[in-house]
Amino acid sequence: MLRGARASWYGTDRHLTTACSGPRRAPPLNFRSPMLIRAIAAFVALPGVVAFALPIAIGISTGHPVHYVTLAALPLCLGAMLLLWCVREFYVAGRGTLAPWDPPRHLVITGPYRVSRNPMYIGVLTILAGWCVLWGTRTLVAYTLLFFCGFHLRILLFEEPWAARQFGAQWQEYRAHVPRWLI
Repeated sequence: MLRGARASWYGTDRHLTTACSGPRRAPPLNFRSPMLIRAIAAFVALPGVVAFALPIAIGISTGHPVHYVTLAALPLCLGAMLLLWCVREFYVAGRGTLAPWDPPRHLVITGPYRVSRNPMYIGVLTILAGWCVLWGTRTLVAYTLLFFCGFHLRILLFEEPWAARQFGAQWQEYRAHVPRWLI
């Protein structure tokens, strides 16, 4: 039944995107565009620090040797690709950035957002899992669990209520058909 609901949502998704505000096309890449600069700055400031700078610093500071490099590369690469895809969807479909101070102007229901309402967080957590495999430290596991709890609370307390106020009925329909995480 869930698959049927999700499959019908995909059809509705295209209809909503076209009927409500027209198809989303990528704005031309103008490297002087204030929105592109804000999107890049938000990426570096938020997931760049949380998913890369801090875990690498933790991993190096523990003094543990790296393990399972090939195995760790899989979640690191998949998480990074998912994260970049999400940032692109926010920029193209949402006309905004991932930063709370410059959120999307349109509800993003395309790309990985068809499968989960929070694929960006899934991407970050997948990257963090890769660092855990690479260094195998309890500190990184605790860091990952701390961020999972923080992400979940942020979604429940801030992001979902904001989306309900901002996007109204479109958010409610999207919420009814697409899971918060993956299930």
